Amino acid sequence: MKAPLALAAAVFAAATLALAGCAADAQPTPTTGQSSPASADEFLRTHDLAGLDARQIIDRLDATPLAERPTDLIASVRPDELLLKGADGAEFTLPMPADETYVSFAPYVEQTHDCYFHSLTTCTGELRNAVVEVTVTDNATGEVVHEAEATTFDNGFLGLWLPRGLDGTLTVTADGLTATAPIATTGAEDATCLTTLQLA
Repeated sequence: MKAPLALAAAVFAAATLALAGCAADAQPTPTTGQSSPASADEFLRTHDLAGLDARQIIDRLDATPLAERPTDLIASVRPDELLLKGADGAEFTLPMPADETYVSFAPYVEQTHDCYFHSLTTCTGELRNAVVEVTVTDNATGEVVHEAEATTFDNGFLGLWLPRGLDGTLTVTADGLTATAPIATTGAEDATCLTTLQLA
């Protein structure tokens, strides 16, 4: 590994969002009892996300430096949808791509936190901007679905767009240390936030 791991104390924040139904199209859909669909475009414009779909929003927010992340927006990644919640309580959902979903993980050495659905604006992990080697293997076939060297985002996480229907194993290696964890994209209740990857 070329770059040393950057160890930092994690700043943890919990974000609670109600699970909403899957949106029917690419337009933000308000959850029950929230703002009308007519205000969806305004909501996205307010948060500098106008014209973006779920994948584009996820990629942008997860790669945003911590100091620049919005403090008035909660964005929670679910297998089938992206939930967006503003400081005023307005909530909207965007559908995920039909053929793939996003799973984010935070390898660690000493500190971690419980997480199930990844929050793009509040989740932080121990190893920020650290170079890691990542492999995802399909348990049924033994096929390597993803293999690459990458650098964790400024929040200590790294996210992967994976095909749906995968029951696999995630392996992360950094500075000669390795961790593995199960990873699945088979259902609407699968985890999108993996924080059990302790490097040893």
